[in-house]
Amino acid sequence: MDEKKTPLLEGLEAGAWPSFVTEIKKAAKTNPGAAALLQMLEKSYEEKRGHWKHGGIVGVKGYGGGVVGRYCDIPEEFPDVKEFHTIRVNQPAGFFYTADKLREFADVWDKYGSGLYNMHGSTGDAILLGTTTENLQPCVDELSEIGFDLGGSGGAMRTLSSCVGQARCEKACIDSTGIMHDLTMYYQNEMHRPSWPYKFKIKISACANDCCAASARSDLAVIGTWRDTLKIDNAAVREYIANGFNIEKLIRKCPTEALEWDQEKQELNVCGEECTRCMHCINVMPKAISIGSERGATLLVGGKAPVVKGAMIGWVLVPFIKMEAPYTEFKDLVDKIIDWWADHAKNRERISELIERMGLANFLAAVGLKPLPQMVNAPRSNPYISWSAEEVGKNG
Repeated sequence: MDEKKTPLLEGLEAGAWPSFVTEIKKAAKTNPGAAALLQMLEKSYEEKRGHWKHGGIVGVKGYGGGVVGRYCDIPEEFPDVKEFHTIRVNQPAGFFYTADKLREFADVWDKYGSGLYNMHGSTGDAILLGTTTENLQPCVDELSEIGFDLGGSGGAMRTLSSCVGQARCEKACIDSTGIMHDLTMYYQNEMHRPSWPYKFKIKISACANDCCAASARSDLAVIGTWRDTLKIDNAAVREYIANGFNIEKLIRKCPTEALEWDQEKQELNVCGEECTRCMHCINVMPKAISIGSERGATLLVGGKAPVVKGAMIGWVLVPFIKMEAPYTEFKDLVDKIIDWWADHAKNRERISELIERMGLANFLAAVGLKPLPQMVNAPRSNPYISWSAEEVGKNG
């Protein structure tokens, strides 16, 4: 296939970082759609405007979502990308693939699509970029035959995502991959048949390090934690110190001053009531400090990227919940949250925006949760309001 000049795109290949342009060029050597995509992108850079048009619903039998329709607005100039639909494929929990399964996956996409992938999208799906309306149904059928299903799109439960959890991480407090698989099976109808005002995302991180970035990009984040006190092996602490570790620096960096070094006994102690389980001490002294024994999760509500309103970080909804199969307590809460949101939200209004509009008190009453101090998103900072010590003691 003849290569045409794309000087503006080639500028994106400069520097040390990998470039999507390089990857498209690889596919363009054998795929007309990928080659046409390069030329259309170059034209978009020249004209400073995109050439994907709005409108045009496309899908496959039995699914209301999972496919994002994409059409070029100048098909006469670029006929090989006049249709360039995206297929969202539900990924395995923790992104565990075998090499053989990935080869089967790639063979199907080479047969029906552009050969371009996004592994993985921000929702989590394996994104297949660029196929025709004619090829959609046979592509999805063959993906199903090798064990893959479509993910979510539109006003639906979006494809769940999780970190690797207990499969590879000693800090994991919950079985994040097991939870993700169970919830994916449970919410199949909500995922494949969009019926809500907008999207709803659940992401699971097995500890407060939040390797799934659940707190910032999911409407309901499940973050593994523990309820008792973290464990300290003081023999290992002393070994760290003997090798030059600065224990005073660690104590200074504890956000709630929960750690204390007993110089006389050469012991590190923790005040369990003050510890917020941020995991900084565990991260820097993994051989000496470890997670507690009574494990579960903290639930955060309201994380999202900016659309109707600005980006939001999730805030605490449930400080501690036991996450044990079959996760009935968690599912009941999710169902109540979704029912309230679906009944009251405007079009394209996320759960955090609805809570902000209608008030946290109304939301908590609807889902059957009692108000707790941990739920306060931003503590009062008005300097003109204060309380006396008697009032704090009386009301606290």
